[in-house]
This record gives sequence, structure tokens and C-alpha cells, in this order.
Amino acid sequence: MNQNQQKIQNPETQVPKTPQMNERDFINDLLTTEKYMTSSYGVAMHEASHQGLYQDIMQIFTETQQCQRDLYDLMFRKGWYAIEQADQQKLQQSYQQFQGYTNQFASGGTMQ
Repeated sequence: MNQNQQKIQNPETQVPKTPQMNERDFINDLLTTEKYMTSSYGVAMHEASHQGLYQDIMQIFTETQQCQRDLYDLMFRKGWYAIEQADQQKLQQSYQQFQGYTNQFASGGTMQ
């Protein structure tokens, strides 16, 4: 890991360290389940051949995705979920690479 990278994290809310599941364990389990469900509903949406079924799955997908986001936000606020700060040089390289791809389009990279 790059020594210059920093974690972005809130102060951690302490939970009991016991064999029983604690608040963090329960929320992490819910987040993992919601991630799996969101992925599965995404596949079901793409494979739905009936428009009404597609719309129903899309509604459930949207609600599940929002629940997933809410759980992630809760874990982040409690300091139980940390992310790595993006390296500016890597961001710039990715941006330049993307610009190279868009310049290859017939429209010169502009959306019409």
C-alpha cells in the first residue's frame, strides 16, 4: 500500500467484542445481504421479458439499492466503513485515458 494514501473514516463507534453479534455485525450482515439482493435484482431486471414484470423488479431494485446506500452511510458515519483517499495522479491518468477513448468516437467525444 502506498504510504501517502490516507483512509477516510469517521471516529469509530465502539461495540462490545464478544462472541455474540453486536450492532456492527448485524448492520454489516444487512449491508452484505442488500448488496447481494441489489446485484440479483439487476440481473433479473436485465432478463425480464415482460414490461410489467420489469417495472415491478425495477421498483424493488431501486428500494433495495436505497436501503443498501442507507446502510453504507450508517456504517460510514459510525466509523465502521473506511475508504481509501484517491491518489490524484491515478485520477488524472484515468481521466486522460477516458479522454483518449472519447476522442476515438466519430462525434469527437461529444454527446448528441
